[in-house]
Amino acid sequence: MGELLLIRHGETTWSASLRHTSYTDLELTPDGERQARTLAAFLAGRRFVTVLSSPRSRALRTAQLAGLTVDAVNEDLSEWNYGEYEGRTTVDIHADDPHWNIWTDGCPGGESPAQVGERLDRVLARVTPLLDRGTVALVGHAHSLRVLGARWIGLPPSAGGRLRLETATVSALGHEHGRQVILRWNQPAPPAPGTVTDSVPQN
Repeated sequence: MGELLLIRHGETTWSASLRHTSYTDLELTPDGERQARTLAAFLAGRRFVTVLSSPRSRALRTAQLAGLTVDAVNEDLSEWNYGEYEGRTTVDIHADDPHWNIWTDGCPGGESPAQVGERLDRVLARVTPLLDRGTVALVGHAHSLRVLGARWIGLPPSAGGRLRLETATVSALGHEHGRQVILRWNQPAPPAPGTVTDSVPQN
């Protein structure tokens, strides 16, 4: 059985400032493009049965820079529709509604957890049979991919709240002894050779 790779898009100005972004079609920041290019080396050499992407430009651009050829755009991979909360941060929303929790409450004028779960279930129904032939890649967004991860292991959409997902990361879903499991989660691409990641005192 192949793996199901979940790839979250690179950074945008709104993801960097923790603003909820669903239907607003933002481009990647320069750092987001760098992140996406880093994924290319991480994914190099892999063969995919198919690559599906959200229709948003930030996902499609991430796929392109990561060296992936998108076979189809799938609206069901779009981010959770935040409705009236589009563009707002959780801190800002809590100033109006201190008890709001997207994972249980959904968004006014947007989607409920059940609605997001239904469309991610459709994605899984489409791609799961393909895993008999090899690995499938899905390029999308934080909240929707978190819901997909939860649904893969038989949990309700709300369980996605326990699966933190950073920009430009790769997660892998697969099987163990016939059971659907999470193999790896929220894995960043390793830094390019020669990249300095920590401050090292000089002698």
